Amino acid sequence: MKVETRIPERTRLRHAVEFHDGTADQLERAVAFARESVGRGERLALAVPPAIERAVFDAVGHAGVVSLAAPHGPSGGSGQTTAALRARELRSLVQSDAGATVLSAHDPQHDGVDGSYWTELDAALNVALADLPVDFVCLYPGFPLHLEVLEGARVNHPYLLVDGRLRGNPEHRCPLEVLTGRERAAPLVLGPPDHALRYNSWQLHEVRRLVARLVPGLGFDPVRTEDLVLAVNEIATNAVEHGAPQAEIQLWETSRGLVCEIHDTGTLGEPLPGLTAPHPAEPRGRGVWIARQLCDLLHVWRDASGTHVRLHATP
Repeated sequence: MKVETRIPERTRLRHAVEFHDGTADQLERAVAFARESVGRGERLALAVPPAIERAVFDAVGHAGVVSLAAPHGPSGGSGQTTAALRARELRSLVQSDAGATVLSAHDPQHDGVDGSYWTELDAALNVALADLPVDFVCLYPGFPLHLEVLEGARVNHPYLLVDGRLRGNPEHRCPLEVLTGRERAAPLVLGPPDHALRYNSWQLHEVRRLVARLVPGLGFDPVRTEDLVLAVNEIATNAVEHGAPQAEIQLWETSRGLVCEIHDTGTLGEPLPGLTAPHPAEPRGRGVWIARQLCDLLHVWRDASGTHVRLHATP
């Protein structure tokens, strides 16, 4: 599968980190930041654990403050998926050059086995939000359970928030430099699929027909059905055009929509595929980005057997 990560040459995003000394200090800093932002008349969006969200609303009220959606799945899904979700939400929120301010906070329930979710998330945010006039401030522990959390926070943020002011971070590194060579974690194993089909480029119509046949029974209306067929077709086509002559699609019918995985034996060199819209002059390379816009979750990973993409779409 061929996917490319395009890093914008110029960025409007100001992505900053502030370190705290523990739960109580994190809460105090979050409330203080929210009060200052609202006091300046900024639009504030929250991507924080529930306890911090409640404290912020108690302190500043709900006027001009919105809550962003929780990360997908009990473990936060993946960093790349959460970054794509934040990009969709903030594009809807930011309608002018007035921009917005986002307060995010580390939540240990999403650490997983080593905390690498947060490293991938922050690197992906630097790509997905680069063109948006957004101040995105992240609260991280100075002494986390996993050292990976601290190391990732140090290198992924171009700015440090110190005494209420943004300062350049000398440790910041390019997101591709941070993630290149790292293995993206595979999502949780789902068990045997309800449907599976091996296909080549001449059989893509069978892939589209299979998806179109299944999803109406899961509650998808005609428009949403077309969206999902398009998303799956983009990834399935990419797999056989750039990955290997033959690929496999696996499908699970669930109470929350359709889960689809596409597997090919090709290699994946790019760590953050499809997080930025292709330039209008680029005739190709839009497949993963289009699929991200149409699905609730899209996670790309690789292992010794090849490249894999999981899609999840709800009606």
